[in-house]
Amino acid sequence: MGLEELIKKLDPGKMPRHVAIIMDGNGRWAKKRLMNRVKGHMVGVEVAKKIVELSRKINLPVLSLFAFSMENWRRPKNEIKVLMGLLESYLKNELKNLMEQDIRLYVSGDISMLPEKTRKVVEKVVDATRGNQSMILNLAISYSGRWDIVQAVKRIAEDVKKGVINIDDINDVLFKSYLSTAQLPPPDLLIRTSGEMRISNFFLWDLAYTELYFTPTLWPEFTEEEFIEALLDYQRRERRFGMTTEQVKEVDVSKLIH
Repeated sequence: MGLEELIKKLDPGKMPRHVAIIMDGNGRWAKKRLMNRVKGHMVGVEVAKKIVELSRKINLPVLSLFAFSMENWRRPKNEIKVLMGLLESYLKNELKNLMEQDIRLYVSGDISMLPEKTRKVVEKVVDATRGNQSMILNLAISYSGRWDIVQAVKRIAEDVKKGVINIDDINDVLFKSYLSTAQLPPPDLLIRTSGEMRISNFFLWDLAYTELYFTPTLWPEFTEEEFIEALLDYQRRERRFGMTTEQVKEVDVSKLIH
């Protein structure tokens, strides 16, 4: 079935608010073809572009891409340099398109760890697109779910110490407001490519009730059709949030998570 036919099968009333993707398998894709890992990352960027454009086309409110984890800083320096260069090039080349498509760039993670040149490019595009409202593209860069939770705890502790908040004010809603994902709804669907079945320290707080979709497809081979298939799979699921099927029919489940 072609892409347009698949898109027509989507139920607009059951669209997720937020889809997150762990884009895994670039290195293995290149290795299978006796290529340098860099080639895999380059092809992976092109796939990411297509998925962003398709997400905007189908009016997906938020798309998060796990671009670079804190653990990735352990990789060889040459590979890190290439990845930073690809990030800079992507943002510079896509800024015009982001503006035309009314897409806002949001970043989750500790960007203070980025090379100064890369950080400035990220900050420039974030600032330039801040007023865009049709879709949010969230890049998780230098991100770790544990880091995010720890930094939130530290900031809350500081505010309690200063008297900004009382300890009794702390609940899940307030805690969320201190995360780097504070302005984003929790993902409704997490897609991970390459056959790995783990979340790899990604959005640990926000994934509490997220639907998971694992595919053996390596990221450079991930197609627009498979993205829509993942959305259709999501729409066939029943999200109960700890309730019975009968109870779910009587409530607006979108209000059960925040």
